[in-house]
Amino acid sequence: MKIFNKNTLDWTLFGNLIIQAISTLVILGLFLCSLVGAEEKCQPLNKKRIKIEGYIAKKFRKKRKAIIKEFTELGNSKAALRVYPMGETSKVIAIGKCVPVHIAQHVIRKALEYSTGVESLVQQQFVHGHWIGVGVTIFDEPSQQLVSPDQVQLMLKPDLSNQAFHRLYRKLSVPNQLTPFFGLQVPNVKTAKPE
Repeated sequence: MKIFNKNTLDWTLFGNLIIQAISTLVILGLFLCSLVGAEEKCQPLNKKRIKIEGYIAKKFRKKRKAIIKEFTELGNSKAALRVYPMGETSKVIAIGKCVPVHIAQHVIRKALEYSTGVESLVQQQFVHGHWIGVGVTIFDEPSQQLVSPDQVQLMLKPDLSNQAFHRLYRKLSVPNQLTPFFGLQVPNVKTAKPE
């Protein structure tokens, strides 16, 4: 039978603890480095199509299949649009950074026609690059910014390039620094500076 010295046992446990801590820090460091380098690169549309998801107004229920074809008529896109069950859709639109300007503007026009309108933009940092949300309800208010009809028309200008459109979208979609929270104005944790 072996008899352990208390000091030897303490140093053994301490050594194991140090090894586990160092291993955890190394793994955490590798994970964080991969997140920093994981910035999404835009793939060509022939490899990754634009996905359009969201809702159309209830009054267009009978024309849903035709409306889906209208949303995707420019090609390089697929749509999963549902009828909003309560009448008026959310007035939110979200556009990813890899969406070409001609598809983004086409979808905005169709959203104005078949949903309740566009009054709020979601920050691009919260949206997948190849995705557009129309009348979506999955984003909370602190991640959105209200826009005026004139600002929506600015995004629909035909002479905008891809870079100019996305620069304008990012500028218009930055939320307010303060957000309402139970009757108070608190700092908005979902603000990001435009790129």
